Amino acid sequence: MTYALYITHPQVQMDPTVPVPRWSLSEKGRARAEAFARHSSIACIKRIVSSHETKARELAELLAAASGAAVESGENFGENDRSSTGFLLPEKFEATADAFFANPTVSIDGWETARDAQARIVAAVVAVLERHDLTAPIAFAGHGAVGTLLKCHLGGRPISRAEDQRRIGDPGGGNVFVFRFADLALLTDWVAMEKFELPAL
Repeated sequence: MTYALYITHPQVQMDPTVPVPRWSLSEKGRARAEAFARHSSIACIKRIVSSHETKARELAELLAAASGAAVESGENFGENDRSSTGFLLPEKFEATADAFFANPTVSIDGWETARDAQARIVAAVVAVLERHDLTAPIAFAGHGAVGTLLKCHLGGRPISRAEDQRRIGDPGGGNVFVFRFADLALLTDWVAMEKFELPAL
């Protein structure tokens, strides 16, 4: 049995004039991703599946450069759909995100519901693993909200903002959790890239 890493993109360059899915990693975010790409667990990765969003794709490409694995991407790995509101100032964003997690079946200001986003990301991950070599470590490059929803599913936990990477790992993103994909067992909680150690499998 081997492992899967779910890795969130670190800090981004926020630009209200650019659609959020097209935001790139900031200088700090890129530096953190480059450092994490040198982690021993990344050298073993045989496959990288990324969200189609620019910031996640940039993370995946840095991991691929270190591991030699090709990057695959797909629409269903994207962050929860927030296009109805677009860019929100931090205070408004945090309040809306709180409501998103607190009311999983309700669309908050037109956002994709947490329950729908969870079903989407879980189905996307399962579809990849159904076609995957069980002896080959794999990495998913993605986002905090859908990553949290996936983590809740794998850990048998209710959807809650308390499970979010901002509450457990680095609040700027760039966090990792590990699961054993043969039986979809969650092995770790969110851990910042800089503090990550592969658990015993």
